[in-house]
Formats: sequence, structure tokens, C-alpha cells
Amino acid sequence: MLNTLAAAALAMSTIIIPPGGAPGDTPPPDHITIDVVTINGSGCRAGTAAVAVSPDNKAFTVTYSEFMAQVGPQALPTDFRKNCQLNLRVNVPSGFTYGIASTDYRGFAHLERGATALEKANYYFQGMSQTAYKQHNYSGPFSDDWQATDTTDVAAIVYHPCGEKRNFNINTELRVMAGTSDKKLTSFITMDSTDGSIETTYHFAWKVCPPKP
Repeated sequence: MLNTLAAAALAMSTIIIPPGGAPGDTPPPDHITIDVVTINGSGCRAGTAAVAVSPDNKAFTVTYSEFMAQVGPQALPTDFRKNCQLNLRVNVPSGFTYGIASTDYRGFAHLERGATALEKANYYFQGMSQTAYKQHNYSGPFSDDWQATDTTDVAAIVYHPCGEKRNFNINTELRVMAGTSDKKLTSFITMDSTDGSIETTYHFAWKVCPPKP
């Protein structure tokens, strides 16, 4: 049953630019590039995550091939929690900087009665304060897609400091707890899709840097 359910899972998390007309909704004319500096975590071991930039410069996509937390007779004791930390170098055109406005998370979970699961995430620029973790909880019985949204007020968006080189860090975690469920049954929460990959798309909120003195 686990393989069938996991094969049907689809997860996508999207960071959205502010609504049309709001500051920061126009991307720079030149293409950006993103270098993956490090990828660490039990949910994204080496070779299971990749990053690509959209042609319109408005987003980049993190694609995973493994990201699932589970409990049950076939699960290892450490499988109840999976995490991934991406350290990215975002190379933006001169005169521009970027920030994050909001995030939509989508995934799939199968939770037996009495089991619970959570998804949480945060992100930050190297050397700056981390954003608070936003957490979303789910309870069994549940066997369906899930969706959660984290929103930051436009005035509170944290932008990459102009003229500085600071890597962008993304931390995500999936966790499932058996609770009072039948320990002979499997419960899981996943970021996985029918082709074995999950897309996490982060849309940029852009801002023009002030001229150098």
C-alpha cells in the first residue's frame, strides 16, 4: 500500500511574489543563475535534489527525488523525521536584490487513525537572523493531498542586502508520529510525485538597489 500511495503523491511548494502592482513584482531584465553550494539532510541526500531557474527570472525550482517521513513495521527508527537544508548562491544582476513574500506548500500524507504529522520550514540569508519556523499539523485518519500557506506582509519582507554576497538557506522538515495508531500499520507524509520528483518553486520579490555613492 505504501508504494501505491507514494506513487500517487504530488508535492509542490511555491514562494509567490507580491500581488500585481505591489513593490518588487518586476524581475530584472538579465537572467539570474543559482549555484548549489551544499545540500544536507536525511530528506535530500547527495544526488537527490537539483535547482533550476525559470526563463522569466521570476522563480527557481528545487526538485527532489526523495523526501518522505514514515512510521510503521518497515520503517527505521530514524524515518519518522526527514529534513533538508539547501545552501544556495543566487547570482542576481547588478542593481537588483530579492526577498520572499509568501509560500504555498503542497504534499501528500497517509495517516492512520491516531497518527499525526507536520511540515515546517524557514529560510534566511547567511549571517542574518532566521525567519521563524512556520509549522502545519495534520491528524489521522487522513489519506489525501495537503496544502499549507505561509505569508509575510509586504512591509516585512527581508531582502538580500544590496552589494553583498550572502548565500540563501532553505530549511524544510517533515515529521510523522505514530501516536495511538496501530503500530502494525504504516503512516507517512511525503514530498514526492508520480515521476519520483517534487518541485518546490520559489518566486522572487524583486527590488532595485539604491545607486552607489
